[in-house]
Amino acid sequence: MIRVFSVILILLAAFGNVASGQFMQPVSWEVSSKMTDDSHGTVLMKASIENGWHMYSHELDPAAGPSPLQVKWDKLEGVELNGGLKSDQKPHVQFDSMFNAELSWWTGTVTVSQDFTATSKNFAIEGTIRYSACDDENCIPPTKETFSLTGTANVAASSEAADEALADTASVDSLVAAVVDKEAEGSVSSSDKLWAPVDFSDADSSDAENTTSLIYIFITCFIGGFVALLTPCVWPMIPLTVSFFLKKGKSRAKSVADAFIYGASIIVIYLLLGLLITAIFGASSLNAMSTSAVCNIIFFLLLVVFAVSFFGAFDIKLPSSWANKMDSTAEKTTGLLSIFFMAFTLTLVSFSCTGPIIGTLLVEAASTGDKFGPAIGMFGFSLALAIPFCLFAMFPSWLQSAPRSGGWMNTVKVVLGFIELALSLKFLSVADLAYGWHILDREAFLALWIVIFALLGCYLLGKFNFSHYGPADSSIGTVRFFLAMISFSFTVYLVPGLWGAPLKGVSAFVPPLFTQDFNLYGNELKEYNDYEEGMRAAKAEGKPVLIDFSGYGCVNCRKMEGAVLDEANVHNMIENNFVVIKLMVDEKKALPEPMEVIENGKKVVLDTYGDRWSYLQRYKFQANAQPYYVILNNEGELLSGPFSYDENIPKFTQFLEKGIDGYQK
Repeated sequence: MIRVFSVILILLAAFGNVASGQFMQPVSWEVSSKMTDDSHGTVLMKASIENGWHMYSHELDPAAGPSPLQVKWDKLEGVELNGGLKSDQKPHVQFDSMFNAELSWWTGTVTVSQDFTATSKNFAIEGTIRYSACDDENCIPPTKETFSLTGTANVAASSEAADEALADTASVDSLVAAVVDKEAEGSVSSSDKLWAPVDFSDADSSDAENTTSLIYIFITCFIGGFVALLTPCVWPMIPLTVSFFLKKGKSRAKSVADAFIYGASIIVIYLLLGLLITAIFGASSLNAMSTSAVCNIIFFLLLVVFAVSFFGAFDIKLPSSWANKMDSTAEKTTGLLSIFFMAFTLTLVSFSCTGPIIGTLLVEAASTGDKFGPAIGMFGFSLALAIPFCLFAMFPSWLQSAPRSGGWMNTVKVVLGFIELALSLKFLSVADLAYGWHILDREAFLALWIVIFALLGCYLLGKFNFSHYGPADSSIGTVRFFLAMISFSFTVYLVPGLWGAPLKGVSAFVPPLFTQDFNLYGNELKEYNDYEEGMRAAKAEGKPVLIDFSGYGCVNCRKMEGAVLDEANVHNMIENNFVVIKLMVDEKKALPEPMEVIENGKKVVLDTYGDRWSYLQRYKFQANAQPYYVILNNEGELLSGPFSYDENIPKFTQFLEKGIDGYQK
């Protein structure tokens, strides 16, 4: 059972990540040819796709959005193609509501083949594979992989001159390639300052952000541990355990020392849990799961189960035999080991109350993507649990003035249930956006939150109670009154959001504004779709440039636009301070003339504007994933960034502010 719970916590410990821009190559190719008989052969193109990524198939409709797999045959000497492309496995087919089309893709490994007939003893084949791929966080633009093959067939040569002509052609092609190698480096204005590769040495450092995030995680989980103290599973254990140490010890000093060891044992147990989660999966896997729609549905269901448990429908308990075994082990052992097993017994006994709280906190603990997040979170949580045992052991007279166990602890559980229920909708919203169900658009989400927090206010005022906890008590204390007032005030704050109010205080939780049917904030940003044109406009206006590398088939680009760029504060900051250049890396509009560049020792032909903007991102910024944001000055030098997929509005605002400050300086 502990293993099952550990798996659940591992799944929960995955929420958000500051994705750093980097060059991604999720697909590697091996191209070869083989003869099936004397005159017939096959070109074999084997694609190895990294775990978590999928590559779109050649059966995909080009009008659907993502770019399908295509092969352009640049040179066919001594061969004729037979039929079209084939694959050794059927692609996965799934309807995507966001694109309103059937999408097909492969994962793992797939081999695409093309049959041919040799018409000459010696033959040569050259081609370009064009493909695109995505994972749950990023998409790469349509990418080209060139290949060159030669071979021989057992056919009668038409003439000796034909073979010589083929050899001469190959020599000419080699000469042309050599010329391209020498001249292509400057064929796309790479010598111009606007195209010069940027210097990332002064780019945003993640160290300070991680330090700040870890402090935030520690404080959040410490508060969560304090809340867990107030539940009926933990609070009654404090006077019982402290009294046990005071009665058992030969001296007060020894009792206090044992209590400190007991508290340290609690910290060690929860700290090991956090380290175990990180060691098994690692930060990268946790972050990958956090953007998975399936995992977010699991998170939603788990939090709903936790909420229903807090409402009193049932208790989430570990087998009592485990606690009994730990208790008997503590009695049999002596010294430090005995105290450690007592602490472990407390962990098992209090699980029905602390389990849901721990699960929710671990979601937040991994939100920064820092590999130490779960461990730091569990340290803060366990420290809050351990402190009271040590303090009451040092000052036992405080036990007389401590609040007695009673119905107020059930109130804590019910309030936590309402909060768990509200937070669960965030995860369902993520899955809803990913699949395009439109069952939890912004107004539906807000309507549910309004009802939840209004009911919480009514509960705190004693208007109703759950049957498990007995009849409602109309007489309430001062604390419950003020909590009810806060809950009703928050409800009133949410109401204008039904008509499109930005609700900045909860913008990180509610769905983006673009899902709102009625939105009073419908103004659109002015965006340039040409790099050089946008840079000229920025220089004329005296503003820094915000470059948005995006794509028509990039799902996460749409998420960022709705959740971050369309947020009122961010929208106004961009509109007033920047010239926006939005470059679609899968733009299919043809360039006036194809451009040739040498990249990684290979000749690459840029046919479309999408090819050009993708090359700009790779050459200038050493990145190829979208969404990708950078801020430049009028000379094309980096001011802020890069910033990738992260729906954290305060972080994106800091990214913008750094660009504004850098331009002014």
